[in-house]
Amino acid sequence: MSDRLKGKVALITGGGSGIGRAAALLFAQQGAAAVVLVDQNRAEAEATAAEIEQAGSQALVVEADVTNTEAPHVTVTNVVQQFGHLDVLMTAAGISVGRDLLKTTPEEWDFVFDVNVKGTYLWMRAGIPPMIDQCSGSVITVASQLAVNGGRGNAAYIASKGAIVALTRTTANDYAAHGVRVNSLLPGATETPLLARSFARLADPDSARQRSLARHPMGRFGKAEEVAQAALYLASDESAFTTGTEIRVDGGWIAG
Repeated sequence: MSDRLKGKVALITGGGSGIGRAAALLFAQQGAAAVVLVDQNRAEAEATAAEIEQAGSQALVVEADVTNTEAPHVTVTNVVQQFGHLDVLMTAAGISVGRDLLKTTPEEWDFVFDVNVKGTYLWMRAGIPPMIDQCSGSVITVASQLAVNGGRGNAAYIASKGAIVALTRTTANDYAAHGVRVNSLLPGATETPLLARSFARLADPDSARQRSLARHPMGRFGKAEEVAQAALYLASDESAFTTGTEIRVDGGWIAG
């Protein structure tokens, strides 16, 4: 075990699967004192928590909908009371429904923005005040390479990820003087349950998968563990002079 996060307490929304899970496990392996997993799927979160504890860190599972307006404040208050501080907040929970703009219903649009954007806002709103009090902290939002380079057939998702990037930048400016850093991750297509569901809902999943693979100059999709390595950098003190920016982990998508 390394100690890049020695003594730090991290809270991750969507921590039961995908990128959130990979980050949670890596944070524990890197010496985090505790990792808090916020997820609607308790079974997945508890399975991740068991691995966190095997790595030597404490784990706390919070079953919650990230759009619930009360859950963030209650959760963060409990975390600070139990562990004494909150050092890292990672907002990895996300959803996609697919569809271009004309096929996206208002209800679907609101659903995606509620989970992706409002969910990010609510947890940042709860997590930043204790970081201000201790004059230190790192917030890591999860956007997408699509936020800056576009895509097709996924209007609400792509727009929501663009909103997360903009929210990250302005929040970084607002709280930099208080010692709080706020940065975004821009993953390319990453082998997660979300990606699998995205392909599965299409008429020809195999063709869509091949088109997406061809769009990545590296010729493959990312691994959640690879995105987690970038999250680790942002969570650690190694990124002490990094705020208001986006880190691409996209297999060359944007550059290509």
